[in-house]
Amino acid sequence: MNFIEPAEHTELRAAVAALGAKYGPQYFQDCARQGRKTDELWKEAGELGFIGVNLPEEYGGGGAGMAELAIVMEELAASGTGLLMLVVSPAICGNIIARFGTDEQKQRWLPGLADGTFTMAFGITEPDAGSNSHMITTTARRDGDEWLLSGQKVFISGVDQADAVLIVGRTEDAKTGKLKPALFVVPTDAPGLEAKVIEMELVNPEKQFALFLDDVRLPADALVGDEDAGLSQLFAGLNPERIMASASAVGMARYALDKAVAYVNDRTVWKAPIATHQAISHPLAKIKIDTEMAKLMMQKAASLYDSGDDWGAAEAANMAKLAAADAAVAAVDQAVHSMGGNGLTVEYGVAPMIALSRIAKIAPVSREMILNFVAQASLGLPKSY
Repeated sequence: MNFIEPAEHTELRAAVAALGAKYGPQYFQDCARQGRKTDELWKEAGELGFIGVNLPEEYGGGGAGMAELAIVMEELAASGTGLLMLVVSPAICGNIIARFGTDEQKQRWLPGLADGTFTMAFGITEPDAGSNSHMITTTARRDGDEWLLSGQKVFISGVDQADAVLIVGRTEDAKTGKLKPALFVVPTDAPGLEAKVIEMELVNPEKQFALFLDDVRLPADALVGDEDAGLSQLFAGLNPERIMASASAVGMARYALDKAVAYVNDRTVWKAPIATHQAISHPLAKIKIDTEMAKLMMQKAASLYDSGDDWGAAEAANMAKLAAADAAVAAVDQAVHSMGGNGLTVEYGVAPMIALSRIAKIAPVSREMILNFVAQASLGLPKSY
């Protein structure tokens, strides 16, 4: 096991960090407050090959893996320009299509997913299912050679900037209660699909939506993979989702910590920087430790996923997500506390992270469900629900 980052990873970090610095947190927050999308940043990231770094080279991607895409996510978030659609489009949807799509589906969708010219959202969460994916009620039934898809989804990111949504449903005859997801690519302009924005108290350019599907008619090849494939196809998307959520949280923690460290080194009270006080320096040191440990687990998860170990990656990705979320929330809270009133001003750029970092604890899966998973899958404890 080698903990020395290879040169290509170091170079990728530097290049992505430079792109993030070019746009910066002010650009990101201006887009959010003015109702604009981060189209310029997304376009340039695609042109530079960052968005599709994990996708196969034969379809226009970088031919690397989740380790590299996590670097892209972490460095953009650490620059204050974290792109939520990186979690969804190339990581979840791109990986699922690359692993389970037909040759024609890969040719149709992967090149655009790789360069950012085609964006795909992901729809799994439902109002009455929450974290219990076994209770998904969105159903698909056959109508000749076509499918009719009906149901409802909630908290679906970036539908207004997506060309399609990869919807997790169930075949209509799935009566056992076991999760047998069927995955369908649904164009966002498909008749019968309605999207309504969910108003959120977030300073973020990427919006959340409720989706209503009323007998959305889809061609046979809208189905990705096998309708009875079970958990394998879902893990192909959910493991990368957790890895990318971890990378985003690690990046946010780094961003907040950097802001706090710069401030406490500069802010002078009683003739000395406030960083000289252990009440200030020790919490920041602890956050640094927690962030680095979360990052190591995230890198382990990405390595396991890239090696083809989906089950091993599931354990590590869940652990990384919980640890990174805790580090991000603590980092933002301590940054605000260290800055006092300045931590809540627009000028210092930390206050918008209060709500954004909190998302890491509840999405894409709550910390309680992660603890359930670890208790049952890792420790062999009885199921509690």
